[in-house]
Amino acid sequence: MPSPRSADHPAVPPPQRDTVDALISQTQRLRGGLDAVRRDTVADLGGTDDAQVRWQRALCELAVHQLDDLGRHLGELREGLLADPPRTDEGTEADATGTDGGTEADPTGTAGGTEADPTGTAEAPAGSAATGRGSLLSRVGSAEWNLLSDGVTWSDELCRIFGRDPGDGGLTLDELPSWVFSEDQPILTAMVTDCLVDGKPIDGEFRVVRADEVVRTIHMAGEPVLDTDGSTASMWAVLRDVSELRRSERAVRESRDTLSHQRRIARTERRLAVEVQEAVLPPWRGSLRLPAGDGLPGAGPVADGAALDLAAHYLPSESSAQIGGDWYDALELPDGRTLLSVGGLTGHGVTATCGMAMLLGAVRGMAVAGIEPGPLMGRLNQLLAVSSQPALVGAACGQYDPRTRTLVWAQAGHPAPLLFRDGTGRPLRSCDGVLLGATTGAAYTQSEERLEPGDLLVLHTGRLARDAEGATERLLALAPRLTAAHGAQECVRTVAETFGDEPRENDACVLIARVTGARA
Repeated sequence: MPSPRSADHPAVPPPQRDTVDALISQTQRLRGGLDAVRRDTVADLGGTDDAQVRWQRALCELAVHQLDDLGRHLGELREGLLADPPRTDEGTEADATGTDGGTEADPTGTAGGTEADPTGTAEAPAGSAATGRGSLLSRVGSAEWNLLSDGVTWSDELCRIFGRDPGDGGLTLDELPSWVFSEDQPILTAMVTDCLVDGKPIDGEFRVVRADEVVRTIHMAGEPVLDTDGSTASMWAVLRDVSELRRSERAVRESRDTLSHQRRIARTERRLAVEVQEAVLPPWRGSLRLPAGDGLPGAGPVADGAALDLAAHYLPSESSAQIGGDWYDALELPDGRTLLSVGGLTGHGVTATCGMAMLLGAVRGMAVAGIEPGPLMGRLNQLLAVSSQPALVGAACGQYDPRTRTLVWAQAGHPAPLLFRDGTGRPLRSCDGVLLGATTGAAYTQSEERLEPGDLLVLHTGRLARDAEGATERLLALAPRLTAAHGAQECVRTVAETFGDEPRENDACVLIARVTGARA
């Protein structure tokens, strides 16, 4: 059994007053700095209220309460150095430096503010009118239970923490458990038994329900006091109201758990979005030549050197946190033509990528069925009108016939394809067509362009840079490099190098098609 402390044990030399003053000053500076961090953090967040914001706010509030507690404890220590013995039982004892403002004991003057209820039950301020707002001892009290005389001595502050009139006195060890939560009563019983029987120090917490139904969380620390024959004469303890501190700690835990849960969901959704995207977009590794060989059976002869050398690239957004709904695609059709399409849905994540997969499948299916680009866009718009997941979609779709070297294409609220020839570039003549999903019954026209061997088509989703028009101008400025390149893959690398580090809010795609062969 540990040696209990005797009533006449020698006093431990107290710390020097100037050391405590220095610690109080450091606490004041930390508190001021924390206020600045909390103020700036909330301002930077712009009033949003997501899990990340709640977690940051909860951490700031917890740090505030801990620094306030530290300031109060240092103030008590300093007061004890100024007066011998400290009169902790006097409810009107003043703070050594004043208690109404930012003081040494309470650097911010907030010690006696309204406490939040840790269990959902309304709570009153920890301090009462008798102690005054910001009172040094508004949340700390002392108690002694004399086992020889059955006497009970409670400080006025402890009575107020329990919602009792100081004139009514304190609770006996038999009465105290009836104020404690039923599930916390074994904790109190074990602490008292260990102290009285085994001479162990007290250190634990329990919750009490006051007569006014206010719930407080109490931390009790103490020790037995022995008489001259070594038997336990009394039990002495300091009780501290830690309700607000525990509320802040719980808020940090809950907000941290919520944030972790949302991050796990985000990671899962991103993985699913990536898997959907990889399953749908062409898995090209280098250029792709279409039509393959002599074309499909029944497609007719292909003009010499009229095939397309194709390459594409997907550029993620600046954050890369979520995958968007952008796509690129090239497909050899049964009649020998080649389908070229790019587009993008609004939004990010699984919803956007699944919507992209649905639309891309529809584009492929209608093109295989022989539907021209203009009517194809109109039917896509009808599909979105009856979809359970409404979205706005920008797209460009073309069908290239290698036998005549003609490209028939249409657009829906999307940049026109760029044609590069002889070291220069220009957009193709625009077609009529609003964003898919913007309105029902929209009409989409189509245009036709004859291409020459060596011509280069660049289709992109318009979000290579923050400014779509600026992105088009920068692509056109690459004309000498693109037309001098040896293949579509080299052109894609040039575009990726130019826009790879661009700060983009959304993902982007680029598809490059080069007509092979030389001019006659």
